[in-house]
Amino acid sequence: MMLRAVIRRASSRSSSASGLGKSLQSSRVAAASSQSFHSVSATETLVPRGNHARSFHHRSSCPGCSDCSRTAFNGYQGISLQRWVRPFSSDSGDVVEAVVPHMGESITDGTLANFLKKPGDRVEADEAIAQIETDKVTIDIASPASGVIQEFLVKEGDTVEPGNKIAIISTSADAVSHVAPSEKIAEKPAPKPSPPAETPKVESTKVAEKPKAPSPPPPTKQSAKEPQLPPKDRERRVPMTRLRKRVATRLKDSQNTFALLTTFNEVDMTNLMKLRSQYKDAFFEKHGVKLGLMSGFIKAAVSALQHQPVVNAVIDGDDIIYRDYVDISIAVGTSKGLVVPVIRGADKMNFAEIEKTINGLAKKANEGTISIDEMAGGSFTVSNGGVYGSLISTPIINPPQSAILGMHSIVQRPMVVGGSVVPRPMMYVALTYDHRLIDGREAVYFLRRIKDVVEDPQRLLLDI
Repeated sequence: MMLRAVIRRASSRSSSASGLGKSLQSSRVAAASSQSFHSVSATETLVPRGNHARSFHHRSSCPGCSDCSRTAFNGYQGISLQRWVRPFSSDSGDVVEAVVPHMGESITDGTLANFLKKPGDRVEADEAIAQIETDKVTIDIASPASGVIQEFLVKEGDTVEPGNKIAIISTSADAVSHVAPSEKIAEKPAPKPSPPAETPKVESTKVAEKPKAPSPPPPTKQSAKEPQLPPKDRERRVPMTRLRKRVATRLKDSQNTFALLTTFNEVDMTNLMKLRSQYKDAFFEKHGVKLGLMSGFIKAAVSALQHQPVVNAVIDGDDIIYRDYVDISIAVGTSKGLVVPVIRGADKMNFAEIEKTINGLAKKANEGTISIDEMAGGSFTVSNGGVYGSLISTPIINPPQSAILGMHSIVQRPMVVGGSVVPRPMMYVALTYDHRLIDGREAVYFLRRIKDVVEDPQRLLLDI
C-alpha cells in the first residue's frame, strides 16, 4: 500500500510538470508570433481574405484587446494572406513616364512636332508638354502628374507610336533639389573613374541613336522615283508635314478611284441676303450667334440630299449603301492644312444650331484642338471657296463620300429680271460627283434644288 501511494504521487508530479512545460512552450510561441507581427507591421500590412480584415498596426497598439487577438488568430488559421505594400519613396524621388496616347483607330504613328517644355521645367498634371503631328490632327501629350521634367527620351522629328515613352518626370520636389547638385558635382570631377564610366554609356547610346535618324528608307525611294531638283540660289527645301502628305494622298486617291464629273449653276443671293440683313440683330440677340450665309446653304443641302438620296449614298464593293441620316462635312482651311469637321445630324438642326456648330468647329480647327472623332464620318461635304475670293472651281470629292458642293464668291452681275437688265448679287455653285453612282440627271436636279431653296428660303418652311 505504501509503495502504491509513492507511485501515485510521482506520476501526479510528472504530469503537472509536463503541463507546466507545455504552457511555457505555448507562451513562448505566442511571444514569438506577436514579435513577428510587430516586425511586419513596421513595413507592410497583412490582410486576410475575409470579410473581417484588420490591420496588425491596431493589434500591436492594443495587445490586451480580446477582439483583436481573437480576430487575428481566427483569421490567420487556414486562410491565405495578401500583401499590401505601400509604394516606397527614396531620396532620389518618385518618377513617372509620359507616353504617347492612343491617337485614333486609323492612326498608327505620328511625328513629334515640338516640345512645349524643357528639361527642368515645372509642369502640372494634364499640362501639355509636347505635340504630335498626325495625318489628320495635332495631338498634345499631357503630363501624367505634377512634377519637374528630368529628360526627354525622343527628339523633335522622330516618329512615335502609341505607348512610346516621351519624357521622365520627377514627382518629388525634394528629389529634384537632390538630383540637381549631384549632376553639377558629376560634371566638375571629370578625372574620377565613375563619371567617365557614365559618360561613355551616354555617348554610346547617342552614337547608337544616330544611325537610326538617317536610316528611314522612304526618302531614298522617293528620290529614286522623283529626281530632286539641283539646288539654286534663293531657294529653301522644307519637308512636307504629315497632314499635307495625307491630304495629297487622299486627293490623288480620289482622282484615281472616282469617275469625277462637275456640273455648275448660278444662284441669285438677293433674297437670302435680304433675310439675313433683316433678322440678323434679332437672331443674334436671341441665339447669341451671328446669322451667316453658310447655314442657309447647309439647310439647302439637307433638302437636296433628301430629294436625291443617291447623292448621300456611297459605293462599297458591289453594293450601294444608302444613308438615312445627313452628316455634312465642312472644309476648313488652316495654316497647317485642310481639315474637314463634321456637322452631325444636320437634318435635325435649325439655323441657330448649325451656326453655333460651325463656329465651334471652325474655332477648334484654327486653334489646332479639333479631335479625330469630330472629323470622322460625314456623308456629304460643303466647301466655301468664296471666303478667299474664288469665282468658280471644280472641287474634289472627299473619300469615301460621293459628292461635294462648292460655294464661291458673290459678285454683282447684270441679270435679266422681268424683261429688264438689273444688277444682282450672283454666286456660282458647283457639284462634283462620282459618275459611277450618280447620273447627270440626279446631279442636275440636286443642284437645281440648291438654287431654288437659296433663292426662295420660304420653301424650307413650307417643305415644297
